[in-house]
Amino acid sequence: MPDRNSVATERRIHFAPFALDPVNECLWKGLQPIKLRPKAFAVLEHLLSCPGELVTKENLIGAVWRDTFVGDAVLKVAIRQIREALSDDPKSPRFIETAHRRGYRFIGQIGAGTAAIATPHAAAASDTRDATLLNRVGVPAGFVGRELALSRMHEWFGQVRRGEPKIVFVTGEAGIGKTTLVDTFTDTIALDPTVRICGGQCLEQYGMGEAYLPVLDAIRKLCRHDAQVVDALRAHAPMWLMEMPALLTASDRETFKREGGGTSRERMLREVGEALDALTAHAPLMLVLEDLHWSDFSTLDLISYMARRRRRAHLMVVATYRPAELIPNGHPLKSLKQDLQARQLCDELPLEYLDEDAVGQYLAARFPGHRFPLELATLIHERSEGNPLFMVHTIDHLIAERLIEADEEGWRMTTVIGTVTLGVPDSIRQLIEAQIDRLDESDQRILEAASVAGRGFQVPAVSAALDDETMDVEVRCEALARRHQFIRECRAHTLPNGQTVGRFGFVHAVYRHVLYERVSVSRRMHLHRRIGQRAEAVYGERAREMAAELAMHFEQATDYRRAARYLQQAAVNATRRSAYLESIALSRRGLELLATLPDSDERARQELWLQITLGVPLIATEGYAAPEVGSVYLRARGLCERLDTTSEIAQVLWGLWTFHTLKAELSKALEIATEFPRLAERVAYPGIAMRGHWATEITYTHQGKFGLALEHFEKALSMYDPTADDGAFADALNPGVALRGFAGWSLWFLGRPERAVIPIQEALALARKVAEPHGIAHALAFAAVLYQLRREQSKALHHADEAIALSTQHGLLLYEAMARVVRGWALIGDGTNRESAEEIRQGLTAWHGTGAQLLRPHFLALLAEAQGHAQSEETARVLDDAIAAAESTGERCYEAELYRLKGEHLFRHGNEQGLAGAEGCFQKSLAIAREQEAHSLELRAAMSLARLHRENGRGGLTCDLLRSVYERFEEGFDTPDLRDARDLLNLQSER
Repeated sequence: MPDRNSVATERRIHFAPFALDPVNECLWKGLQPIKLRPKAFAVLEHLLSCPGELVTKENLIGAVWRDTFVGDAVLKVAIRQIREALSDDPKSPRFIETAHRRGYRFIGQIGAGTAAIATPHAAAASDTRDATLLNRVGVPAGFVGRELALSRMHEWFGQVRRGEPKIVFVTGEAGIGKTTLVDTFTDTIALDPTVRICGGQCLEQYGMGEAYLPVLDAIRKLCRHDAQVVDALRAHAPMWLMEMPALLTASDRETFKREGGGTSRERMLREVGEALDALTAHAPLMLVLEDLHWSDFSTLDLISYMARRRRRAHLMVVATYRPAELIPNGHPLKSLKQDLQARQLCDELPLEYLDEDAVGQYLAARFPGHRFPLELATLIHERSEGNPLFMVHTIDHLIAERLIEADEEGWRMTTVIGTVTLGVPDSIRQLIEAQIDRLDESDQRILEAASVAGRGFQVPAVSAALDDETMDVEVRCEALARRHQFIRECRAHTLPNGQTVGRFGFVHAVYRHVLYERVSVSRRMHLHRRIGQRAEAVYGERAREMAAELAMHFEQATDYRRAARYLQQAAVNATRRSAYLESIALSRRGLELLATLPDSDERARQELWLQITLGVPLIATEGYAAPEVGSVYLRARGLCERLDTTSEIAQVLWGLWTFHTLKAELSKALEIATEFPRLAERVAYPGIAMRGHWATEITYTHQGKFGLALEHFEKALSMYDPTADDGAFADALNPGVALRGFAGWSLWFLGRPERAVIPIQEALALARKVAEPHGIAHALAFAAVLYQLRREQSKALHHADEAIALSTQHGLLLYEAMARVVRGWALIGDGTNRESAEEIRQGLTAWHGTGAQLLRPHFLALLAEAQGHAQSEETARVLDDAIAAAESTGERCYEAELYRLKGEHLFRHGNEQGLAGAEGCFQKSLAIAREQEAHSLELRAAMSLARLHRENGRGGLTCDLLRSVYERFEEGFDTPDLRDARDLLNLQSER
């Protein structure tokens, strides 16, 4: 049997020159014992259990004086005794640091020999260590009925220690004990200083408005006391660091300004993933996300992303939510969790009601040595139905009504159990109402104002709402928090001016809801307005960071003009984070509020900005040619004309041009494109002129004016500055990528097949460098079309497949449809023409589903090629439809090829009428190609005509024509078209 003294020595916690012996409850300085009273010893031991971390006064009092009500004064006496024993100066501490108004922190260096908080053991010992930590911290009084759940949490955390990341959903109804379970678990693992723990709360009133809100909140808290986290963000997640201005250094701001570059949903996810990889490489990190049923979509995207990464990481994400909240609202969390469960990428821990035994255990823990009859636990369980929150409030109600009370011998009932009619309220609401009514009027006023401020609130916000002294409000809040009544003390908050203010939060959302509904409508409006005005005054320019919260306050105050302004800013914030669904919802809500206001120029200007803000996420989610996109930009243009403004017209014109182009309304698109040069003369922004040439290049390409298109490409490229701020245009597509894609197409049509590949390759390289999925998908789809034009099926198939995979992953419907059409064409001739034609049809259907009509003649031509002779009548109809579409829209870039394909179709019939019709189509194709200087299409038409004449013995004249076209080419002689032309010329020469 081991010697007791040796065991005690092993468990000593060393902090030179002292050592704490938990077994013998003794403090040593070398070989000299230092006297320390029991409560002071317990306080020191608790502080040593979490070195470097702030331990709140509430936490210390709860841990050391668990069953006794004491005030701050008692704790201060214990701290003074510890400092005297350690000879520690509070003004220049070596061991115990005071965090004003909040608590204390042990700042000494923990030395060797401290088994309980040593460096992490090997993976095989991790489960044992967690069990040891659990034994050390114990569980709080009243933590009953959840022992198995807590054990399961520790099993999962053991897997995390071994490098297996875990996503855990703790689920159950309000009051079931989710937060208590998670808090108890985190208190346990927090004893290990190598574990990082952070948490964030989803908010009901404005949770959907702020993308990544709980995650940003959690990371901010972690950054406050862990410089390594800030360094990891700076190295791996600069876009996330930018969302926390208080952490930015002057160097950071200069770097971000110099590097520029936009963000995207994919970049936000990738960056935080890389930062988490760095932070969890050697030590565990636990991220707690509470009330996920109120989550924004982007936070759910992040959870999905982390779950699917399948990388080794010491990361545990614990998310709580109420399943009942998901059903009526159709919340996407439900489908996300089901999908992750099906793939075994998450675990769920559903909490059920407590049984009667658990209620008895709770009574024993809360009232040690009580003399209650056994039937009391049964009665409480019947009334509460095992809901822990309801159970606690039922017991509080019994105490308030003096049905149970303490005497000299302990707790007892004051009446016979059989005569007790508890009068338990039908809902928790009534129990809370009864508790509120027992507070004095001043406390009620403060709590009601706090409920208007939010789940978590700053003391000055409440004092501003009530026009009370801040110190008086804080003193009352501290007293309520110490009594565990409704609210708890949170970490103090630092305002932009550097002032530190007190912050509190409601213990449970139910408390806040009940208090909020007690406030009359008119008083609510008054309080919301004053809280919003105070935030505006305090935060100034930084108020945009909390735009969604301010929008909520001013909307509740019926100040719809202000609310709409902040909704627009919140929508911009969401778009910047690629949280498009949130941005759309916020913008639409802002427009709804503006519609209630009288018409005026000021209202029109606000509406203009909201329409512009709405257009960008609509394009991203529904496509450029979606009807609502057109409506938004048409309305915005009307507002610009009414206001006679030039500062916003550039964005509006770009949105309208894009809409009309994808709708194949090319005449309208060209009219808009020509407005940019005139606008550039009035607006001092160089990007406007560049976009005018860019828009003209694209429009001319589709009209078949390839030479003019290249001229505008070169002008646009000469003006394009990739380092310049492109903030005046909020579209997601990089000009350096899109410009080159259309240039590649024009070069091919003009008979430069080799040069055409160069801008396409440059576009792909730039898109991959920027690493923005939208740009990569665009470049891949354009490359696929170019290789289809060059008749290189394997290369077209390769790029189309990559574009489809990327577009499917990121929901880019337009590029997926475009690539699918090309993929179908690339499969022609491998014996699966029927499947090839079907894939093209599917792509066409998806393409039209986005509202796009552009490229329809081209895509129909590919369908006709796939159908070929097997579906003669259908092929003829498809080609006629394509020619009609080209004539009606003016999209003539593929018109010459359409007539050639129609001629080939007639040629295959072989009768005299068919041959005559075929020759007419070939001649038409030649004429169009010559007019457009489309030498590549002219070559094809000349070859088709040569084959026709060869069949009827008139090949000599056509051979000269083909040779003259062939000899104008200076490159691309290894491409299929030029090889076929050379073979045909050689064949004619042999004859």
